[in-house]
Amino acid sequence: MDDARKPELLVVTGMSGAGRSTVGNALEDQGWYVIDNLPPQMLGPISDLFSLSKARLPKIAVITDVRGGEFFTELQSRIAELRARDIAVRVLFLEATDAALVKRFESVRRPHPLQADGTVLDGISKERSELVGLRESADIVFDTSETNVHQLTNRVAEAFATNANTLKVNIMSFGFKYGIPVDADLVADARFIANPHWQEELRSKTGNDAEVSHYVMAQPGVGVFLDNYTAALGTVLDGYRSENKRFATIAIGCTGGKHRSVALANEIARRLGEKEDVTIAISHRDLGRE
Repeated sequence: MDDARKPELLVVTGMSGAGRSTVGNALEDQGWYVIDNLPPQMLGPISDLFSLSKARLPKIAVITDVRGGEFFTELQSRIAELRARDIAVRVLFLEATDAALVKRFESVRRPHPLQADGTVLDGISKERSELVGLRESADIVFDTSETNVHQLTNRVAEAFATNANTLKVNIMSFGFKYGIPVDADLVADARFIANPHWQEELRSKTGNDAEVSHYVMAQPGVGVFLDNYTAALGTVLDGYRSENKRFATIAIGCTGGKHRSVALANEIARRLGEKEDVTIAISHRDLGRE
């Protein structure tokens, strides 16, 4: 099939209650043709149908999940078949903690698709076990545990609204004491740097403030780290492009996610943003929690 005639296919899947409907709506707003609850066995015919269109092909997003019952178990094999046919397929997996999912199911007063006669948590546990392989092989993972509808919509726009040939990179700062982001592709540790928290005049400020940023950048080893790490990231991102991976999350952590990680994330974003084929988004996950 000629490259100009190949549809771009995004498979949206993951944990029930993790935000599939929100993602579907956001993708539609970005011009994607969205199909909800499609059996995996229809992925091939759908791709063939769109390839026959005389109009400019839309980007296709298919939402498929455990609602499909026994049909859903073939998803990974069907994706492999499409890739063997040289069809561009990406998998977006939506993740969330058990606590967040239970809260969402309780708020809408609906049962989990797999809970049967058990509890919502029983259904979540069964679903998580069934999706282990799919989670590990996904191209993109979004953890929506601490994300509201508006934040998730914005994240979808950042990941899928720009030029298809551009690599979208989210630089995220975080605090280790709140947990490592489960959707990070790469994690760096900024705790080797002297903590501005112990400087009384800097304690109330954040890494977004010039005084804190200057303090962090002036610490021993920081310049060498940034030079080496951004050079390594350049190699990694080149590899992502060759593997048709178009979205990456790079997480930078310190103790509380307030000073060092924020300053480093901003600087790494600035450096990577100088590349023409990279679109950068910055998020400070834990800023404001202290």
